[in-house]
Amino acid sequence: MTNIGDMKSASVSEGLRVAKAGVSSPQILLGVLFEALFFGCLLLLMSKSDISFLWPLTGLSFVFATFAAIWFLGEQVSPARWAGVVLIMAGAALISYSEHANPKTEQIPPVAPTATSAR
Repeated sequence: MTNIGDMKSASVSEGLRVAKAGVSSPQILLGVLFEALFFGCLLLLMSKSDISFLWPLTGLSFVFATFAAIWFLGEQVSPARWAGVVLIMAGAALISYSEHANPKTEQIPPVAPTATSAR
């Protein structure tokens, strides 16, 4: 948004100017591409694993965003935010550990009714 500029007024023409600049910005389009890839991968993973395991791990995006803010934007991260990043990583580690500690139960597929049992 620093490249596009602030909205100088709350008007339709100013909103259209910002939207046009955003749609034509390679950085914003790249961000949209990465979000689409994330959601595609998330859908794929949700079809193959437990949501109770997978969804909390999406919190790791805060960790990646913190490092990206440092590397790409040159932001300074306060000790309180680093503590939050550490807590998120610890939570993700606990969730991962609990998934590996659970005994794997084999699910038996349902038996289809036969022609004689349907009568």
